[in-house]
Amino acid sequence: MIQLPDSFSYIRGRETLARAQVLKRTWPFVLDLCVAVMGLACFYGVVLIAKHWFGHAQPDIVISLSPRALPLYAFYSVVRIGLAYVLSLVFAVGYGYLAAYNKRLEALMIAGLDILQSIPVLSFLPGVMLAMVALFPTRQIGVELGAIVLIFTGQVWNMAFSFYSSIKSIPKELSEAASIYRFSRLQRLIQLELPYAAIGLVWNSMVSVAGGWFFLMACEMFVLGTRDFRLPGLGSYLQTAAGTGNYVAITWGLVTMVAIIVATDQLIWRPVIAWSDKFKFEQVESSARVQSPLLHLVQNSSALRALTRLTTAPLEERFYRRYADERKQRVAEAAATGSIESEGGERTRVAVIVVAAAVVGYAAFHALGLLRQVELAQFKEILKGAAATFMRVNVSLLLAAAWTIPAGVAIGFHPRLARIAQPLAQIAASVPATALFPVILLALIRMGGGLGIGSVALMMLGTQWYILFNVIAGAMAIPSDLREVATLFRFTTVQRWKTVILPGIFPFLITGLVTASGGAWNASIIAEYFRLKNQTLQTVGLGAQISAATDNGQFQILLLATMVMALMVVTINRLVWRPLYRLAGSRYKLEG
Repeated sequence: MIQLPDSFSYIRGRETLARAQVLKRTWPFVLDLCVAVMGLACFYGVVLIAKHWFGHAQPDIVISLSPRALPLYAFYSVVRIGLAYVLSLVFAVGYGYLAAYNKRLEALMIAGLDILQSIPVLSFLPGVMLAMVALFPTRQIGVELGAIVLIFTGQVWNMAFSFYSSIKSIPKELSEAASIYRFSRLQRLIQLELPYAAIGLVWNSMVSVAGGWFFLMACEMFVLGTRDFRLPGLGSYLQTAAGTGNYVAITWGLVTMVAIIVATDQLIWRPVIAWSDKFKFEQVESSARVQSPLLHLVQNSSALRALTRLTTAPLEERFYRRYADERKQRVAEAAATGSIESEGGERTRVAVIVVAAAVVGYAAFHALGLLRQVELAQFKEILKGAAATFMRVNVSLLLAAAWTIPAGVAIGFHPRLARIAQPLAQIAASVPATALFPVILLALIRMGGGLGIGSVALMMLGTQWYILFNVIAGAMAIPSDLREVATLFRFTTVQRWKTVILPGIFPFLITGLVTASGGAWNASIIAEYFRLKNQTLQTVGLGAQISAATDNGQFQILLLATMVMALMVVTINRLVWRPLYRLAGSRYKLEG
């Protein structure tokens, strides 16, 4: 073996050290450059979408099935889903917070949430789209905002349920600590409630975005009586391809969608999951953590750290200090003039209730006038369809729960498995089942089945992800020390499930089952009424009646069918899900 001279080894060591120092100096610059490039790309996207939205309205848009049109169509769809998600997040936090802390309105708001999540997207369509077009009659932004609001109605409800249930299950000692330190409402929201609800919100955000892709085809291309509203986008591309039986175009559209979903997982969800892992409520730090290169890039960017240190941190400190001073002043003034403020606040509440009652009464009066046009035979058909859809919803729910609960626990307990399974689940959840439905339906017809069985498969494809992602979030939220205790005492598999897993995931599981049930009812509008190769296939069901009424402009049938669906969902929630929610907030609440 040849021995190198000591001087040569010294020179090589100095060169290695010099390269390391150069890399240490240049790497932060590379990170800052990457952040700057992403910022410029976002700015260009805002300019492009503003130019399209504020242009003149385009009444007759022809959807091109050329693969060259896909990049622009995909960009438009991603922007719509992204804006709908931001709107959903703001609404979910505000609605869930108000429902959790306002005892007078809690029951009414949760009942309203039950009703809203059960109303199909197509039932919102006439009022939303006509209102938005009336607001901006000469601009494209009217139809665009209508599509965004419709996507919002398919995304928001499970997020609102998740945040509400998270607030209700906050451990007692954390709430007491916030009270001892006299946290204001804003401080509790930012420093306690949002962090505690972060894991559930993140995973429900993922399934909400997946739900947005599911309903994208209905929101970008729909018919309202004689008016044809369509928008250039990936959803309209896939629906046009499915309607004409162009399987080559369907393949191109699905490949593009999968590429977007994979990119979204790596650029957004993976960093957010890694970031939210620090909010897990546990006494012993877990040895396995989710990693994200993009999160590392953002956290180690010197430019972003300097921006935070010089702007965000001082502004946050100043805001909290000013807010605390104003709060002390308000408390002092309330102590001096408490009775006057109480009377003024009571008068304001009464005025709001009176105005709301007047609006509801006016709408109910006109709705009753519309319902008088429904004939007795049509009413019987609606009840028959409601019974058929009820059976399909429950069958799809049982089939979905049978595999998603064990799979979700396995993914949540094993970070290595999660790194592989979570992107695959995200892709599978985001690919619209309606794009795959022609193949599934044709196979079922050849096997002797039909749309009656196929609708159950489509409902299951569209709603099983609500259960899976909530179970994953629940399994990840179980403290590591509880799992280690179970291992230390050598629990059997049955004991582990009975004493650790099921109690730990129970609040998340109920949220997933509630939203999956509402999603199954919502999915019935697509599952029971489907267009294939210029012909319409439908089966007996409430969803088929809603879709047919929308196509034909029969608003009285649309209203009555929607009311029946909402009434059935609310009844089920009151008899089944509400007691389980109370059980999750009392017996299965995680305490220190």
